[in-house]
Amino acid sequence: SIPPQNLGEACEAITLLIDNPEATIDDILQVMPGPDFPTGGIICGRYGIRKGYATGRSTITLRARTHFETEKQSDVIVVTEIPYMETRDRIREKLETLVRDDRVKGISRIVDLTDRNVPPWKVHLQIILKRDADKEVVLAQLFKFSPLQNTFSIILLALVGNRPETLSIKELIQQFILHRIDVIRRRTEFMLAEARKRKHTVEGLMIAQIDIDEVIKTIRNSPSRAEAKISLQGLQVDGKLIERALGEDGFKEYQNEQGVHEFYSLSANQAEAIVSMQLGSLANLEREKLSGEHQELLKAISEYLHLLSDEDHIRAVIREDMLLLQQKYSDKRRTDISEDELTDVNRDDLITEEPMVVTLSQRGYIKRTQLNTYQAQNRGGKGVKGVKTDEEDPIQHLFVSSTHSFLLFITNRGRVYWSKVYDLPLQGRTAKGRALVNLLSLQEDEAVSNCVAVREFDEERFLVMATRNGIIKKSPLSAYSRPQKGGIIAIKLDEEDELVEALIVSPGEDLLLATSDGMAIRFAQSDARSMGRNTRGVKGIKLSKSGHVIGMVIANPETCLLTVCENGYGKRTPFGFIPAAEENGDEEVSENDVELTAEPESDSDENTDEEQETRSGMHYRRQRRGGKGIRDIRTSARNGNAVDIIPVAENDEVLMVTRSGKIQRVRGCEISQVGRNTQGVRVITLDANDKLVSLARIPAEIVDEAENEEVISTPENNIQSPTDTNSSIDEIG
Repeated sequence: SIPPQNLGEACEAITLLIDNPEATIDDILQVMPGPDFPTGGIICGRYGIRKGYATGRSTITLRARTHFETEKQSDVIVVTEIPYMETRDRIREKLETLVRDDRVKGISRIVDLTDRNVPPWKVHLQIILKRDADKEVVLAQLFKFSPLQNTFSIILLALVGNRPETLSIKELIQQFILHRIDVIRRRTEFMLAEARKRKHTVEGLMIAQIDIDEVIKTIRNSPSRAEAKISLQGLQVDGKLIERALGEDGFKEYQNEQGVHEFYSLSANQAEAIVSMQLGSLANLEREKLSGEHQELLKAISEYLHLLSDEDHIRAVIREDMLLLQQKYSDKRRTDISEDELTDVNRDDLITEEPMVVTLSQRGYIKRTQLNTYQAQNRGGKGVKGVKTDEEDPIQHLFVSSTHSFLLFITNRGRVYWSKVYDLPLQGRTAKGRALVNLLSLQEDEAVSNCVAVREFDEERFLVMATRNGIIKKSPLSAYSRPQKGGIIAIKLDEEDELVEALIVSPGEDLLLATSDGMAIRFAQSDARSMGRNTRGVKGIKLSKSGHVIGMVIANPETCLLTVCENGYGKRTPFGFIPAAEENGDEEVSENDVELTAEPESDSDENTDEEQETRSGMHYRRQRRGGKGIRDIRTSARNGNAVDIIPVAENDEVLMVTRSGKIQRVRGCEISQVGRNTQGVRVITLDANDKLVSLARIPAEIVDEAENEEVISTPENNIQSPTDTNSSIDEIG
């Protein structure tokens, strides 16, 4: 039950394994995507194909090729190709039975308009529907109950060492290659033996020509044919005369076979060949013709020996045969492969897990790009073009995630929508992306404000959202575990407020909010109580008149906070560990407290007692949420306003994106580590009128995987995601 394949694709797959014996099933699927049935039709989904090619056993679903037409205000289902092993007569009879038994409703009549002169796989069946019939429903019923849809069992069974075995498609092709090697070797050995036999005969005739008169005289004087053979074998021929007749190369080959002697005699086979000829023919032998044939035989023998000397030479012959077959007999595929799976298949099993860079523009254009597209550069470089944008549509969000992650899109109306990363369009660096409105069922006047990646919806973790006006909202992550096409409410937003950041946090972690005027506040996530989805939240930071929240991060004490300003300047400052006394002294937040407003903390520009202790500002102390915070970075005329923050470890890398769409990848350790109340250093060189707008962190483990080329590409061996919240590629945003 081996399905038929397209000849050109099969030849290409064989060539692939000859050139690269380490090729995987996925590599083979690139050149031979699936069976190609002579009757055409459509294979539903790739899961059955891949399973069959990988294990040797599977079932695929085949459908007839259909389309809709309209005839006299009635819908018509037109069948132009049928599944393999089905006949149009059997299909027509089955359809008529279904209509007669009332198992399929809405069919008026069935007409076979097939031209009898066309190939047997070409059909033209018209299924004319009643005017009130739903064509999609009728077609679905026909696929379910009639031979317009059937299954084909793939069993890749072959004899291996005279024993039947079920093989993968790779093993099957490898066995075919070994079989062809054996056939070509035996064929070559036979042709070598025949060439050597003929060469020996030709050499005898050429030796006889040296003294043809003596040869003819010996034959005539012999009483019988047997005596003539014996007499000819007794003739002694000078080796120099034989060398002159055979040529230098021919004589060397002759000596290799006969040994080095002064005189040589004819063998029994050579004598038999001579006496078998008529004397007239023997006398008229053409020396040039024999010499030419002898040279051709020597050349052929040399080629045969070369071919047999190394198996790679035989593989090259097979490769050449495959190319000739492709050129002569290859034709287009008749069977298409649909992406729609009809069975409950986990799509994650079909998608290779790998890190992706996800970018979302201000106007809602989104795309994913392979992480290795962006190579690390030195700090202060100008970056590479990351996306085609204009000044009216800058990049709004950029982060690194996994193809298997969920993306939670939070809109300006506080609703959450879902999508898998692999469902986003995969495009190059400079591509614009695809409008989110074509991927999500957004409501009218609704736009995506933020998105966050998550792999598992743990009950112990929380989704924390921060708004531009300093409000934070914490709710259980498990509340968002059931994707709904129309989205669900995540937060109630005040008028003229908008979402800035959303994070996945775990118990015991601290959060840090930063503002556009360079302020920051660090507080325990437990300082904000967990709320239901349809709530407003509580105050996270007290803003100045000109300030607004630019970002929120998890304050991991083993990492640094990277803050950047719009003019391309930034700096790293350690978060710092929380002293045990301070950690144990946290007050629990009242469950009835809707909005805590802690005592405002003084600005770091004022010399408080704590600033006196840490005048260098080399860490962020924990405060109560709702205060003004402390100075994070100087927003001078040189720097401009602060625009984004991310947590960075020593071995992490950073992606920086500008308003014009340029993206630069730098190593985190190359950005200077300084105190809070500083201006920082240049981190990216901007063109005129360009601004730095966004950051994304590439965790060290992803950098290492990319450098070592250990990103696994087969669905059977998925990458294990990190469990640490702060280092997970699934939760950067």
